[in-house]
Amino acid sequence: MYDKALPQPNYLSEPKGLKSWLLTTDHKRIGLMYFAAIMGAFILGGIFAMLIRIELISPSKVMMGADAYNQVFTLHGAIMIFLFIIPSIPAALGNLILPLMLGAKDVAFPRLNLCSWYIYVFGALFAVYSMFANAVDTGWTFYTPYSSETGTAVISMALAVFILGFSSIFTGLNFIVTIHKLRAPGLTWYKLPLFVWAIYATGILQVMATPVIGITMVLLVLERVAGIGIFDPAMGGDPVLFQHFFWFYSHPAVYIMILPGMGIISELITAFSRKKIFGYKAIAYSSLAIAFISFLVWGHHMFVSGQSRFAAMIFSFLTFFVAVPSAIKVFNWMATLYKGSISFATPMLYALSFLFLFAIGGLTGVFLGALAVDVHLHDTYFVVAHFHYVMMGGTVVALLGGIHYWWPKVFGRMYSEVWGKVCAALVFIGFNVTFLPQFVMGSQGMPRRYYTYPEQYQAMHLFSTIGSWILGVGFLIMTIYLLHSVFKGRIVGKNPWGALTLEWETTSPPSPHNFEATPEVTHGPYDYDKIVVEPT
Repeated sequence: MYDKALPQPNYLSEPKGLKSWLLTTDHKRIGLMYFAAIMGAFILGGIFAMLIRIELISPSKVMMGADAYNQVFTLHGAIMIFLFIIPSIPAALGNLILPLMLGAKDVAFPRLNLCSWYIYVFGALFAVYSMFANAVDTGWTFYTPYSSETGTAVISMALAVFILGFSSIFTGLNFIVTIHKLRAPGLTWYKLPLFVWAIYATGILQVMATPVIGITMVLLVLERVAGIGIFDPAMGGDPVLFQHFFWFYSHPAVYIMILPGMGIISELITAFSRKKIFGYKAIAYSSLAIAFISFLVWGHHMFVSGQSRFAAMIFSFLTFFVAVPSAIKVFNWMATLYKGSISFATPMLYALSFLFLFAIGGLTGVFLGALAVDVHLHDTYFVVAHFHYVMMGGTVVALLGGIHYWWPKVFGRMYSEVWGKVCAALVFIGFNVTFLPQFVMGSQGMPRRYYTYPEQYQAMHLFSTIGSWILGVGFLIMTIYLLHSVFKGRIVGKNPWGALTLEWETTSPPSPHNFEATPEVTHGPYDYDKIVVEPT
């Protein structure tokens, strides 16, 4: 399967056999298995997204009824959030790259790492079951009292989220301990790559926030099975309590999704501008600040829920405040680019796309934090567009940049740069064509999640659907050239980008134990002003 010119042995070829993969404790193999499973979830969620956009071409029925539409948009959201975006960067790229960046031979708890992958697969099976057994139709937020009363597969999907939470907690715990205990000699806290800082902050969020959604899902299941009045007002429960529990987890979860993407962007910006990162400590501490503040802002999702005016005012202020550390990052990235020797390689194109798209997503989030504006825009397509600009324009675009950056390290082969740049353009254009019209629709009052709509919105819905097709073509071509590169791509050296972090000091692909000898760190990860490394 792999050319003999690749370094031998490497983790892809040694040890051999399916059993060696299924029972492996090698973080790189576990990362690859996560990557395969997560990409499968992304394809599935993407298919549901395409079905939604096709149905919304016309205000009348195109291919499915109202009930089926509710099920499709619920499955799209649940799969994309819980099976794809939350585990995507930490579990896949984090497992593949983080120990290499630390100069470690593996994570702190290799068996727990493998266990977390099997737990993820087990939870994913529950989610897949929920697709076919009277598919859940509550929306990905599972709002009560509807989720307490509907006859669809709420219990199995709630159990899927509960099980997946354990995988997330184990991964976060493993990374926290690994970063504390397994750093190479000389790799002090202020020499850590910023991707490591981002994963560290994400791990804290995973360990502290995820139990809340797990408990909430258990309470929802108990209410349905045992008839205990917790959230359903018909049984003496409080549906607003569910919202408090759900968003107390789900707003930190937004940063579980975006913080690792920000870490990737820090690596790409400095590597392809050949310049030391501007304000290293500010970027590192801003990751921890985001993690802390994210626990304090959940109430901005509930401005129209009937909470007190004083609480709404406090949550609104804190929402503005959480934008500050994100703005620090964007400013420092822009300052790093200034007078840099910029290379427009494929990963850098995704980094530049991220800066544009995340700026729009973050700015519109500030709009929604304003009380008077949010009351008008609540539950409209403006919120849909904002969410996708942050999650897809932010996290997914950063993930694509990270995949293209570390692909030659993981497989030892290079993809086609020409096709890479074409797909980067297609993703950028397709994404904006899809979601920019939704800001306009939302500001004009188009509610989200509606199966039908007034004729005045049809042109913008059609425009949005065409954008989704452009996106789909971009992802299809990307899949083809990346898979082709695994078998036929040009073999590269250990450091094709000329980067300075430790993962580029070992072979491509790495050996089963990462490094022949424990590396000793003598310089910072971004000292491009002191050290010149030529690409190999």
